[in-house]
Amino acid sequence: MIRALLLAALLAGAAPAVAFSPPDVAVRELPKEAREVLALVKSGGPFRYERDGVVFGNREGLLPKHPRGYYREYTVPTPGARNRGARRLVCGGPKTALVVCYYTADHYQSFARIRE
Repeated sequence: MIRALLLAALLAGAAPAVAFSPPDVAVRELPKEAREVLALVKSGGPFRYERDGVVFGNREGLLPKHPRGYYREYTVPTPGARNRGARRLVCGGPKTALVVCYYTADHYQSFARIRE
């Protein structure tokens, strides 16, 4: 909904008054699989999928802007899915000292900032 409103405002030529900030989600509110992957990210792995830890480019522009390489993505397994599914964690900062992590359940269409 927020994304649609921002898009409508931009198409109408109006600039948003405030930069978009994703909503927060508490760690305890994340799916069990996301909590498990977050613990792996914090401890440095090992990870289940080869693509875990690759640079996330933020091409969607939904996260705060940072230089390329700041964000990395990690797969959150989806029970019953035959592939990696749509769920991911995207974490920013140095691999050894994360600054922030986000959860997406819809393959980068929306994000929630994870708060401890």
